[in-house]
Amino acid sequence: MIALGKDTYSLGKISYDLVEEMCRVLEDFVQIMKTYRVKDYRAYATSAMREAHNNQIILEQIRVRTGLDVRIISNSEQRFISYKAIAAKAVEFNKIIQKGTAIIDVGFGSAQLSLFDKDALVTTQNLPLGTLRIRSLLSRIPATVRDHREQIEEIVDNELFTFRKMYLKDREISHLIGIGENILFLVRRMDRAVLGDKIDAVTMRRFYDRLCQMTTDQIEERFGVNSEYASLLLPSAVVYKRILELTGAEMFWVPGIRLCDGIAAEYGDDNKLVKFAHNFENDILAASRNIAKRYKCHNSHNQVLEQYALNIFDSMRKFHGLGPRERLMLQIAVLLHACGKFISIKNSNECSYNIIMSTEIIGLSHLEREIIANVVRYNIRDFDYDKVQLETQLHPYSDSGVSRSSITILIAKLTAILRLANSMDRSHRGKLVDCKMAVRENELVITTGYQGDMALEAASFGQKADFFEEIFGVRPELRQKRKV
Repeated sequence: MIALGKDTYSLGKISYDLVEEMCRVLEDFVQIMKTYRVKDYRAYATSAMREAHNNQIILEQIRVRTGLDVRIISNSEQRFISYKAIAAKAVEFNKIIQKGTAIIDVGFGSAQLSLFDKDALVTTQNLPLGTLRIRSLLSRIPATVRDHREQIEEIVDNELFTFRKMYLKDREISHLIGIGENILFLVRRMDRAVLGDKIDAVTMRRFYDRLCQMTTDQIEERFGVNSEYASLLLPSAVVYKRILELTGAEMFWVPGIRLCDGIAAEYGDDNKLVKFAHNFENDILAASRNIAKRYKCHNSHNQVLEQYALNIFDSMRKFHGLGPRERLMLQIAVLLHACGKFISIKNSNECSYNIIMSTEIIGLSHLEREIIANVVRYNIRDFDYDKVQLETQLHPYSDSGVSRSSITILIAKLTAILRLANSMDRSHRGKLVDCKMAVRENELVITTGYQGDMALEAASFGQKADFFEEIFGVRPELRQKRKV
């Protein structure tokens, strides 16, 4: 175990000595993989690397010295793959999330709190409550164990105040699911033979009180960890205990999940080696719908727009060459296209862009979120191929075919579909809900039996048709059936 975050959270970058040590460890991994004739691997970096200013240099050092292609994953991807590993324990997981449930993952850089209600993901929030981060904050304050415990509680309560106000007001949480390295070390010394992997709130509090009486040396001896790790167990215990009290949960489930289990679950899912009963796409959409609700988006308009946009996407399959993941991104763009009106009606597209870029959507990578944000931005703004904003560093040695130009083209395709769908509900009255779509002789023919006035939709449709034709080479035509 190497405390990479120790440098990142205090200095903003990872020191050369730590890079040296990390490369030596990774070289050992490479040798082990060669011994076992491993055909495939995944190497992920998380918050310590993500927040380091020199991360691109370090990734290049690792690639040159070990041959490993390490990918920095976003926080939402990291939490999502851990969540997949929990869902692999399908029977228990599906039973528990029927009641109000929170998943809490206290890492070294941050803590993630995700809320479920009746099988649907309500929200997920990243809080700066990682154990290394808290420890580095308190390292400058000389204090006793008791003083430090009280200071950690103050830090945690401060961060949880807003979360409680926004998301826990009328919500009842019966179960907590604890994942990650920290909770595994904490429960290792409980009587697991008696308790199993479910611990009630009273037992957790008793254990916490005993831990708070220990010095770092005593923790080191009792838990069988080095001094570096022993000093991290108290901050993690405080975070778990305060969240237990805040939610009022009666039971704590520790399924024994680490990030590596999540990577294995994701690999199994991607390669169809594992079949999950839980629908993860629904969780991404449920989280997006909750964001739309928070920013007072027009729900009935969104429902109609979703129908139009997905029908256009499905009708144009032969012409856009996109897959299920791009269809999901289009759906999320539809749900969030007007969230910026909550802040400014005049500059809603720019505000929508900023809201999406600032809001974590579990299961989406940072790049996918950028694509959605740009689609929403260009929904009501001239598309400029040279000025599409991308913060994500695209890996120069990736063989996935992802380049800046391919991302720009994808944004243009999804924007063209969103614009055309939006024009079809210009009045927000769902006039074309009965419409049929078909591609005939390089025309996307949209036919409706609506007999009322469609002048507003027809005018808007004509304006958006040019860009759609420019992108796909197919001219959209809106036709109204006349009754004889």
